[in-house]
Amino acid sequence: MNSRSKRVLSMIAIVIASVAFGVIISADLGVMRKSNAQSSPIQTSTGPVTTVTVPSFADIAARVAPAVVSITSTEVVKTGDLRRRGFGIDPFEFFFPDPRDRGNSRRQPQSPDGEDDEHAQRSGGSGFVISADGYILTNNHVVEGATKVDVHFGADENGNGGHTVSAKIVGRDPATDIALLKIDVGQNLPNIPLGDSDRIRKGDWAIAIGNPFQFENTLTVGVISAKGRALGLSEQTRSFENFIQTDAAINFGNSGGPLLNINGEVVGINTAIRGGGAQGIGFATPINTAKRLLPQLRNGKVTRGYLGMTIQDVNDQVKDSFNLQEARGALVQSVTPGKPAAQAGLQQGDVIVEIDGRSVRSNRDLIDYISYLPVGSTVHISAIRDGQRRAFTAKTAERPVDGEQEATNETSNNGPARNKLGMSVEEITPQLRQTYSIGENVRGVVVTSVNEVYPAGEALNEGDVITEVQGQKVTSVSEFRATIDRARSGQTLRLYVITSGRGGNSISGYRFIKVP
Repeated sequence: MNSRSKRVLSMIAIVIASVAFGVIISADLGVMRKSNAQSSPIQTSTGPVTTVTVPSFADIAARVAPAVVSITSTEVVKTGDLRRRGFGIDPFEFFFPDPRDRGNSRRQPQSPDGEDDEHAQRSGGSGFVISADGYILTNNHVVEGATKVDVHFGADENGNGGHTVSAKIVGRDPATDIALLKIDVGQNLPNIPLGDSDRIRKGDWAIAIGNPFQFENTLTVGVISAKGRALGLSEQTRSFENFIQTDAAINFGNSGGPLLNINGEVVGINTAIRGGGAQGIGFATPINTAKRLLPQLRNGKVTRGYLGMTIQDVNDQVKDSFNLQEARGALVQSVTPGKPAAQAGLQQGDVIVEIDGRSVRSNRDLIDYISYLPVGSTVHISAIRDGQRRAFTAKTAERPVDGEQEATNETSNNGPARNKLGMSVEEITPQLRQTYSIGENVRGVVVTSVNEVYPAGEALNEGDVITEVQGQKVTSVSEFRATIDRARSGQTLRLYVITSGRGGNSISGYRFIKVP
């Protein structure tokens, strides 16, 4: 390289160094103006937003993971039961059966005496230790029907190591899907403190730990998405569903594991996920439900107070149709004869607004209060009937284990009555009683057709029997027509309806239709 080139390169280097030095000096002396993004707080219409620091969940994981356990339940089932459930069948054989088997291609081997073989069916879930002496909370569906339950405990935060022991099922409650197990290991066990699920709010941090797909001590993080969700998982759980919704990932195998708050306290028991391809929609049973039940679970049996009636929330339709002052309370849909509610004098159409001096704003208030009362407790109920407040006294019983167009054809009263609600009704004949499986003691008019684009299409189905309109008994088409004709436009009608079900069972309750 000649001397000329060296001089040029030296000059370039000096210029670059000078510029860099000048920038540094200017910034240090405050000459350079800071950008708004650096200095100005975020402004909203209500003021500056509080700075949020995303926490590290590592400390929580290290502290809690040793108390989260993996549960394996074994159920002994017969081949016939497996076949009825859809297990034990080769998929290829199911869709392409061997014609030589003449329809018996899915036969399973039997024992020499001709009886079904027995098979061990295993399933898994999660749980967590709540006391140093080895009590463990999990879901009832994780251990239901199990003849043997094994618990793997003591794994580190990454799921390594640990020990497996047999566990005893101390108590189960199918209604809330909670179970209590016990393991004896001869030493104190790490355990997780129970928090207060009533204090959590939408938007709070939510941490799920469990064993999804047998990946032990998997931690996922999200927020509390909602509270008080009902899913209708089963008839047993329907009355007691009060789930916490979270977007912390919950998968198969997480069932029974803890949902934690930012303090590492349990606020829920991971229970269910939303199917159908949905993501980020999981549900947990509030830990306060388990805390209320723990004394009974430790004794091996959960009993609940029961009045023997079906109820629904009071919404705007109920408020308008019953001329109530506000949309709150629990509407009595039906009362079981001979049960405490009937003995106290409660009737369908009563709106319960207070119990033992406590305001009843919804079904949940009433169900939660009655359910956790000891059997035999006396309760004082205030209800609205025909616009007047009335007082009733009942004594709780033990809840059963299983759970609760314009008119035409004017010349003939026996013909169908079509009206502006978009339905046809007829008087109940022996033929219609047989067609729609209507009980012999049911009286009213039967719905024979419904136009789904009219108001009736949202509330009624063919085969429903209407026994009351606006509190008035109807036993004929003429009575039904007269009552409907008195309805004014915009009025919400209340109809008491009986729907026949399978096996002779029926469902009765109020339906609401707004007159166009």
